[in-house]
Amino acid sequence: MLTLTLQRASRARPARPALSLLSRFIQARAVTRQRKALAELDDTLLADIGLSRFDALKESARPAWDAPQHWMK
Repeated sequence: MLTLTLQRASRARPARPALSLLSRFIQARAVTRQRKALAELDDTLLADIGLSRFDALKESARPAWDAPQHWMK
């Protein structure tokens, strides 16, 4: 009976927003680092992945919160 009461209480609690905010910050920081690394690649490496210098600079200029949803997993 006590276990049932504790389970119901745990379901009623909201998710911890501080952890969610922290994970979002960590993800945004990772996106920023990846975009910076992309901008620092030389033209040969960019050509290997099918990007031009313009594409790399355009992507690196995007803000951290402007990332595709599938990057945030």
